[in-house]
Amino acid sequence: MKNTFQMSFLAIVLSLFSLRGYSQQMPFPEKDYVAYLFTYFTGNHISEEAVCYAVSMDGYTYWALNNNKPILDSKVISSTGGVRDPHILRCQDGKTFYMVVTDMVSDNGWDSNRAMVLLKSTDLVNWSHSVVNMQKRYAGQEKLKRVWAPQTVFDPEAGKYMVYWSMKYGDGADVIYYAYANEDFTDLIGEPKPLFLPENGKSCIDGDIVYKDGVFHLFYKTEGHGNGIKVATTRSLTSGKWTEEPDYKQQTTDAVEGAGTFKLINQDKYILMYDVYMKGKYQFTETTDLQNFKVIDADVKMNFHPRHGTIIPITRAELKRITDKWGKPAELGEIPNNPVLPGFHADPEILYSHQTQKYYIYSTTDGQPGWGGWYFTVFSSPDLKEWTDEGIMLDLKSEQVPWADGNAWAPCIEEKLVDGKYKYFFYYSGNWTEGGGKQIGVAVADSPTGPFVDLGHPIITKSPAGGGQQIDVDIFTDPVSKKSYLYWGNGYMAGAELNKDMLSIKEKTIKVMTPQGGTLQDYAFREAAYVFYRNGLYYFLWSVDDTGSPNYHVAYGTSKSPLGPIEVAEKPVILIQDPAKEIYGPAHNAVLQIPGTDEWLIVYHRINKNYLKDSPGIHREVCIDRMEFNTDGTIKPVVPTR
Repeated sequence: MKNTFQMSFLAIVLSLFSLRGYSQQMPFPEKDYVAYLFTYFTGNHISEEAVCYAVSMDGYTYWALNNNKPILDSKVISSTGGVRDPHILRCQDGKTFYMVVTDMVSDNGWDSNRAMVLLKSTDLVNWSHSVVNMQKRYAGQEKLKRVWAPQTVFDPEAGKYMVYWSMKYGDGADVIYYAYANEDFTDLIGEPKPLFLPENGKSCIDGDIVYKDGVFHLFYKTEGHGNGIKVATTRSLTSGKWTEEPDYKQQTTDAVEGAGTFKLINQDKYILMYDVYMKGKYQFTETTDLQNFKVIDADVKMNFHPRHGTIIPITRAELKRITDKWGKPAELGEIPNNPVLPGFHADPEILYSHQTQKYYIYSTTDGQPGWGGWYFTVFSSPDLKEWTDEGIMLDLKSEQVPWADGNAWAPCIEEKLVDGKYKYFFYYSGNWTEGGGKQIGVAVADSPTGPFVDLGHPIITKSPAGGGQQIDVDIFTDPVSKKSYLYWGNGYMAGAELNKDMLSIKEKTIKVMTPQGGTLQDYAFREAAYVFYRNGLYYFLWSVDDTGSPNYHVAYGTSKSPLGPIEVAEKPVILIQDPAKEIYGPAHNAVLQIPGTDEWLIVYHRINKNYLKDSPGIHREVCIDRMEFNTDGTIKPVVPTR
């Protein structure tokens, strides 16, 4: 916070739940962030003392939303009619946001304010608010002169959210205080206590806490005695044990204030920014250790002039939500389409339910060492754009599936009308407790989201080819004969007709139908058969190479029968990596025909680009792209998108 009239500054701050040390509480990994949200205010007039939004795709170039006008009315949320210094925090649950602001109009004087505003949101659009006035909230505050620049950080030791800010009493120094917020984030709990007292006993303001590798780094401005940015560190926020670093961190000889830091998405780089207020500009620096900083001003661009604010990373859904509300700047470019699900998922199956008229995606839960995921989740969508996590629908380590103890892999599902009621038959592979490797089971429900009741034993326990795993199951109901078929296999492709109960196969119909020939560069069969019907042809899609290889891709052939023989297409490869777009290993697919149309989509997984050299086979994400046909019925190469 600035106490002179030469005030034009930026403090960009990030308190990320996803920083190392908090990873066990992450609802989704850092890879799901696609953009940055910048909250700020614009000037020292009451009309400019309000919260604004800007967005960036790269962390360097920012575009204002709402034509650089406020997204909240300061007269509604504050006691003074103006707010400054917005600090935004993503909470530990990943979906709740806290924002704190200084309740102040600078025209009333730098020593005029006594309050802060606490705000809460679950969508970044709608915010509830409450004012905390220190003189009204606490006794003995007669000499309080100002309450400046509040921020919030999660304290893992206390399991609570700490609000910290600077206050000045009489002729004393500005001191950074703290108090914990209540559960509703509408008030403070207990008396404010000093958080950090520098050894020299002098003023410090604009506190900004960054957590990295088990250490909290407090960036602060020395006020009235050097006017620079320093850092103090601790492993326990309320211990009072801080290690002060002697040097100033700004990379200029000019006066600075309003330090703020944020981490670049999927990089080991942090940005430290500060206001060079005597020159009416701000400087951007880059660091990997929060110790040494390099100026990067030439890389930064904004189409607005911000003042003290903060930046957090946001997901595709969050970016779309705020740009739908306040408009998408043309300069921002296209919002990424993929991945469509948060977190790591693989081997997707997609269903359109006639009962609910919604779409559902089921997949292997990824990110576990050794493909060790043990449960299936389901996501729903009314429009194939926004997906809702419906939770765990089958848990292989619970009593729900008594015959298996893990390795919940590659599911498929079929909706059937049975005696006038919809039934859902869910097929999957799991690790058989009796030994023998992966086996295929089935569970049944009356709803696409469950509850599912497992049959109690696997229905496929051995390879008809004499080797290879019983995995990667696919279900297909022939629209011509109305019969249902099951396909499976790793290293081989097998198919068989299901009995009418959908819970067992007709043993005599089992057929090994592996497409023969090919290489890893074109169509050599590995796994993941998928079957669909169009215009008198049965299409068979499968995956080539290893799921951890960037070359993992989709090939296809056709047949005139659900059980083959399969004729490999003349140009069999329809989906393959595109390194120029950083798209790798796109395969293990499902196919969706939009009901009532000849529009088709391919749903597949790909290797997350940040894990290409680090366990790529277990860091996969689900994507959807358009699949089109030539007039002769051949499939056009799919163009994978980001």
